[in-house]
Amino acid sequence: MIINGENLVLGRLSTVAAKRALKGEKVDIVNCEKIVIVGNKDNILANYKQKHEVGSVSKGPYQPKMPDRLVRRTIRGMLPYKQAKGKKAFQNIMCYMGVPDNLKNEKLESLKEAHIENKMTSFITIADVCRLLWGRRI
Repeated sequence: MIINGENLVLGRLSTVAAKRALKGEKVDIVNCEKIVIVGNKDNILANYKQKHEVGSVSKGPYQPKMPDRLVRRTIRGMLPYKQAKGKKAFQNIMCYMGVPDNLKNEKLESLKEAHIENKMTSFITIADVCRLLWGRRI
């Protein structure tokens, strides 16, 4: 299954991807930089900044700074990744920024239940979170 992440809510997309990966499906998510996080922009940025400042450089925990890795880490939080079934499911999930060449000719699916038009109006994209907090140009 190949999911187009454009204008999809991160949490709802992550739950669908985690459930399908646990069932044994291979899940590819493209356009990760266009996925949105719903809520107040200042609260979202403060939350990610706080997560980033926890721990130390030598010991961790380490937070991803690229949009595709941030989405994959969010999905990992919804899996029992320390157990064998969770590790196998996590290996079936791949996230990409943009659409890679090997997936350009494939059919991209969008999830109606996770689309932003169905939900709230206040949101920020993952690319903006990475750019504003860590200066990553996407």
